Amino acid sequence: MEPIILAYIGVGLMVGLAGVGSATGVSITANASIGAMKKNPDAFGNYMVLSALPGTQGLYGFLGYFLLKGHLVADITLLQAAGIFGAGIALGSVCLLSAIRQSQVCANGIAGIGAGYDVFGKTMILAVFAELYAIVALAATFLIGRSLG
Repeated sequence: MEPIILAYIGVGLMVGLAGVGSATGVSITANASIGAMKKNPDAFGNYMVLSALPGTQGLYGFLGYFLLKGHLVADITLLQAAGIFGAGIALGSVCLLSAIRQSQVCANGIAGIGAGYDVFGKTMILAVFAELYAIVALAATFLIGRSLG
């Protein structure tokens, strides 16, 4: 197999896994929002913000591509391709799981808001904890890209 193929597989997994995580996460929170709107329709703005939050991991996967695309050249070495493949697996996997777990935190916050509790700010703070690991994985992808020379 040509090294460039390995690199593109890594990039594909990075973007694909991150996108699947975000799509799953956003649908979990959107479903919670629909249920909460039956009880408290006036909090739609809060529901919308919390529903969109798990979508950021998909953007991190896409940004990872831009961080690595300068290395996707025909004469890439096997070591460089392996670095891109590893970065793709790492960022894609972390974003997949982070988005889904973050959506569960947000869905619980949405349910609380729907029940009349003032938990929007606290839910945002707790949801950011799951987001942090996707940001760390994106930073690692940046560092891997920088080290490829």
